Amino acid sequence: MLDPSKPKPLDLTDFTGYINSCLELAESRLKGCASLEQVAQAEDELNAYTRLGRLSEPRDIFITDEESITAHDIERAALALLDGKVLLEHTCAGEATRLGLGTKYLLNPRLDLDGEVMLRLTGQDSWPVDPMDLTSMSLGRRHMLQLAWDLSRLAEDFGRDPDEVLKKQPLLIIVNEASVTSVEMDFLEAAYYGFDPDKVLFMVQKSFHGLNLGPDGWFYDNSSPRRLHNHGQMLMQTTMDGQLYRNENGNKDRLPWLTFRDLLGRYEDKISFNIEDLDYLSQSLDMTGLATALKLGDQGARMVMEVVTNNPENPQKGGACFWDRTLERNVMVESFQLKGLDPADIVYLNKNINHYPHPTVALSTAREQGLSMPISVKEEFLYFQPVQGDLNFLLPTAYMRRKKLNPIHSWKSGANTIAALEAMAQQEKRPGFLKWANELTGLKL
Repeated sequence: MLDPSKPKPLDLTDFTGYINSCLELAESRLKGCASLEQVAQAEDELNAYTRLGRLSEPRDIFITDEESITAHDIERAALALLDGKVLLEHTCAGEATRLGLGTKYLLNPRLDLDGEVMLRLTGQDSWPVDPMDLTSMSLGRRHMLQLAWDLSRLAEDFGRDPDEVLKKQPLLIIVNEASVTSVEMDFLEAAYYGFDPDKVLFMVQKSFHGLNLGPDGWFYDNSSPRRLHNHGQMLMQTTMDGQLYRNENGNKDRLPWLTFRDLLGRYEDKISFNIEDLDYLSQSLDMTGLATALKLGDQGARMVMEVVTNNPENPQKGGACFWDRTLERNVMVESFQLKGLDPADIVYLNKNINHYPHPTVALSTAREQGLSMPISVKEEFLYFQPVQGDLNFLLPTAYMRRKKLNPIHSWKSGANTIAALEAMAQQEKRPGFLKWANELTGLKL
C-alpha cells in the first residue's frame, strides 16, 4: 500500500539521481516479489491507498457562486492576468494512448481522423461534424489561439492594448521527446501567437526505460521501451536544473532551478491546464475559477483543485475526492489507488485544472519532498507512475466546485471524439475568429 502523505525522498538533482531513486524504491517495496509477473499480479495491492477503509464523502468543498465570488474578486483575477501575474502551464506531453493517435497537441482532425479512424473511435460512419469540414489546425494550435483570443478580448474590456497584454503573459509549454521539434516549429510559424518568446518557457518531459529484475536484483534495462513516468514526474522535472528553456531562434537558454524559483515568486498563481479539456475551446480564461483560487490562496491554500461530477453515460477514471477520516481533511486519490473501484462509483472527479497560489511553495515542496511513486508493469518491465495531484497531500489544499455541478468534458477516448469535433466547429464559427487568427499569426488558416 502507498501513503501519498508520506512519500519516500527522491534525488531530483538530475536524471541519474532520479533513476537511482527508482531502483532503491523497487528494492525496498518489492522484496516479496520474485518476478515481474508477481509484481503485476500484486499491482492493485501495491498501489492501494493506505487508508481505503477510512474514506467517505468529501466535506467543506468551497462552492463558487455569485455570493462567494464578488465582482471585485473577478476584477482582481482579471487584473492579475492582464499584468502577467499568472503563470499558465499547458501540459501537452501525453500520447493519447486511448485514442491511439499520438501526441494530442499535434492532433489535426483533417489529417488524422479519416473515415476508418472515425469508425474505430466512434463506432459510427456519419457524424454531426465531419472532420474534413474543419479548418486544418492541430488541437494545440486551437488551444494557443483560444488563449490569445480570450486575453485580447479581456484586454479590450479593460481598455488595454491586446498586443501589450499578450507580451506580458508568461507561459510554460510541456511537450514530449517525439513532438518537441514540431511544437517548437508550430510556435515559430505562428509568430508565438503574439506572446513574447522571452516569456514562453518550454520543457521536454523525459521518458525512461523500464526496470527489470535479474539475479542481482533490480536494474535499469536499456533494452526496454521508453515510457513517460506520468504527470507527477513531469511536475518534479520542472524543479530540476536546466530542464526549462527559452527557445530564442533555435538557441535554447536553459534555466537553473533557482532562477525558475525566483520567477515563480513574481506570480500570484500558476494554473496547470490539460490540453484535452474541451471547455477550453469555448473559453480558455475561467475568471471565476481564478478568482476563487486567489481568494482561497489569501486564506492559506497553496493548491486549489476543482471537482466535477463524473459523466454517468461515460464514466472516466481519474482523481477522486474523499474525506480521509484519519487525516481529517479532504484528499484527492487517483483511481488506480482505489483497488479496482469502478469509475461509475467515482462521484466527485478532479477536473485536472490545478491552481497553485503563490506557486513557489508548491514547486519547492515537490523539489524537497518528491511525490509518492505508484508502479505499473507494462510490456514485462516496471515503470513508476507518480501523480501530480498527489501534491495535495503535501500542501494546504482547498477544494472547490460550481453551484451547478457539470460532468467532466475532455477528449480522452473515442467516446469523446464527436464532442471534441463539435467544440472545434463552434470555435471556428465565432464571428471574426479565423480572420483574427490569420492576422495574428501571419498564416492562412
